[in-house]
Amino acid sequence: MPKRIQRKRTKGWRMPENTVYVGRPTKWGNPYKVTAGKSCSCRSAGECDHMGLSYQDAVDLFKDRMERLKTLGRLDFDTDDLEGKDLACWCPLDQPCHADILLKLVNPPQGKAEG
Repeated sequence: MPKRIQRKRTKGWRMPENTVYVGRPTKWGNPYKVTAGKSCSCRSAGECDHMGLSYQDAVDLFKDRMERLKTLGRLDFDTDDLEGKDLACWCPLDQPCHADILLKLVNPPQGKAEG
């Protein structure tokens, strides 16, 4: 089963084979940026500048976006590019990450399509 890999800057670290980097600025990157683990700061009801998002906030927004795009048939990438591959991002493994959403999207459980 494909899994998420945390990309690292440590000396000698190499991305494992069969792994695709999905962070920014790739076409799979999450456009919602995590900033210091803080929650979204809303200026008024229904208006949010999306600054200061926590990992969970950023992942929730990304998931909503992917679900909308998939429903509309407007995903801007071929899911075959990621299917069966491990996905690498900078997010710590103990935090939510958009790569987890991509893994579920492109590798639905056997016998049923994601949706």
